[in-house]
Order: sequence, then structure tokens, then C-alpha cells
Amino acid sequence: MFRLGAPHIAKMCTKPRLDHLTILYTDRAASEAFYGALLPLIGFANPKPGIWTDGDGFWLQFMKAKEGTRPYERYGAGLNHWVLGMPSAESVHALRDALIEAGLEPQPVQDLDGAQALLLPDPYGLRIELTWYPPGVDVVG
Repeated sequence: MFRLGAPHIAKMCTKPRLDHLTILYTDRAASEAFYGALLPLIGFANPKPGIWTDGDGFWLQFMKAKEGTRPYERYGAGLNHWVLGMPSAESVHALRDALIEAGLEPQPVQDLDGAQALLLPDPYGLRIELTWYPPGVDVVG
């Protein structure tokens, strides 16, 4: 039986980081309208169709879902939501205002024990959370 000990694992990956998410859509136009309004407002660039980046090594890739597959289920197995940290409470509220001006319908900003959270479901129900955490408030837990 092959077994890697902790020293070998440490040499292989000292600190991996999330580099991209792939989000599947059934309606390309709806996906492009939604993410095309949101992502530029939070600093993402669109270097080519279906690809967005924050310019700091994180990428979003959008692709068509396979025909006949089931739709996203909020409490089903798999990804429930994804979160981007915001620089200030004011930025969360300003983003909500900008999204409304862009024609989207974001939920009201929520106060989560001092954190300011904007939850925004995409056209398929996958929720994006944009949250500012004050000092001392845990990001998860």
C-alpha cells in the first residue's frame, strides 16, 4: 500500500488557492446579462467570451450545461453558494444600489452579527454572496 506522510504532502502543496470556478448555464443570454452587470461592478474584467478574471489569479468560466441534466438545487449535494469578501460595509450597500440601477433585483442587505451581506441568486438560483466582515466576526461558522 502506498502512503504519503505529512512531510511529502507539505512539499507537494504548501498552500493551494482557489483559482477558478466554472458555472454552467442553460440560457447564455440570461447568464451574460446577469454576470455582465455584476462582475464589472466588483472589479472583474472579461478578456474573452465566457471568461472573467479579477486580475489577481482568480477566474470565472461560464459554459453551457449538458442537455437533460437537472437544474441547480440550493440544498442539493454540491455547491450551495460562493462568497466574495467586500472591502467595506459601504461598498456592499453601494453595490446593491448599482445592481438595481443595472436592472438586477438584489435582495436587501442582511446584517449577520455585524457583517453586511448581499445575497444575489443568479438566473439559475446559484447564490453569490458579497459580504463585508467587521473585525472579530468569523467568516464562516
